[in-house]
Amino acid sequence: MEQEENNFLQLLESRNLLKHRQLLTIFWAGFLIYTLGFSLSADPAPNYMICDLLRITGIGLFLISSLLLIAFKFESKYLATLFPILIFWNFFVILRGMELDYEGIKNILFNPLNGIFLYLTPLIILLPRNPRTLKLVFKVITALGLLFLALLVLMHAPIIDRENVMGRDIFEVLVKILALPAGFLIMTYNYHSKYVKFLAVAVIFVALALAGFRVRRGLIFILGLVLIFGFLIFLYINKRQSILVVFAIFAGLLISILGIGAFGNSNIEFVNRIKERLEEDTRSEVELYYYADMEADDWLIGRGMRGMVAAPAGIDASGDYSGYRDGIETDYLNIILKGGVISLGLLLLIAIPAMINGLFFSKNSLSKAAGFWILIWMVSLYPSTVTTFSMNYLLVWIAIGICYSPKYTQLSEDTLKDYFKYHIEPDIEEDNTHQLN
Repeated sequence: MEQEENNFLQLLESRNLLKHRQLLTIFWAGFLIYTLGFSLSADPAPNYMICDLLRITGIGLFLISSLLLIAFKFESKYLATLFPILIFWNFFVILRGMELDYEGIKNILFNPLNGIFLYLTPLIILLPRNPRTLKLVFKVITALGLLFLALLVLMHAPIIDRENVMGRDIFEVLVKILALPAGFLIMTYNYHSKYVKFLAVAVIFVALALAGFRVRRGLIFILGLVLIFGFLIFLYINKRQSILVVFAIFAGLLISILGIGAFGNSNIEFVNRIKERLEEDTRSEVELYYYADMEADDWLIGRGMRGMVAAPAGIDASGDYSGYRDGIETDYLNIILKGGVISLGLLLLIAIPAMINGLFFSKNSLSKAAGFWILIWMVSLYPSTVTTFSMNYLLVWIAIGICYSPKYTQLSEDTLKDYFKYHIEPDIEEDNTHQLN
């Protein structure tokens, strides 16, 4: 018990000067402003001047503050070995795709889905990640959830129009950028107030309902995983074996509905739409073009940050690049397109051991949630594009930092709950600042 208290004290004291807290607040404020600017640009009739101004402001805030906060300190020798290699390789990918004309610079700075900040995202693991930092992260996720609901109301017209292709794209952006991180609040529900829990559940269920309405298979799969893993953590915390029966019944009903949709006849329009989408193959032709266009060196080192690949006619074809596109929905292939199997291999070599540590060698639901979040990212690499400069992917690296930290994974559930939910913490002197990352 005494050892655990010492570990928790060290975590709280880790890079906890007033200037660290202020810089972290500036960093996350900048990230929120940048995310707001990009989200507003998804509107069918955006004010690009406002959107660009927001993104420029956000970049200035989070870039300067992060440069003042970064410290290359690790608790794992394994991570300390692989991480610099990954960062070096990411800079190599960036340099190979750097375009210095106005439109090129604007695109790599303003596009979080395929721009420069995607490759700098892992650096967040070098920022302070003490429990106070995680409190701030929870607040940012809450703010994103509120922003999702607000923009959903603002942009509802194209989103609820099933035939509107732009509405589909707007919805996917809003869910992946704003809504999905609320799943982490669900998985860490034991540390939050009733208000935060209600908001998180509302955001995920609204997103899931609309994903079902628009029959977005990838989003249904990812959001479903969030709920399933959240429920598993609930079982872990409460240790209620009887709940397994309820879960089994729920899973059985879900499988039955999907079975009817996939193999049977139904008069339910929603089920029939799921059946049609399950039978629809929208990827094979795109992937065949991808395989035919990629050379051996492309598979190994990729084509750089702005690398493009052949695509069927009519898919993202424009201008001088007609017949080519700058990405593919299958995310693991997209990672290979930009940085080759070297990029994908380095990511998995870091992520898989972290996930195992979090799921199987930890004593609290925070570490379990971190492990599950990494797992969700890995299994989502096929059905969707999830490796972006977004809170979703930032959480992957925050989770990796947690899972590689014995001081986090070995804390008891009660210690973390007392701190996050009931705000119980020891007094810490302002000048007591261990430089543990």
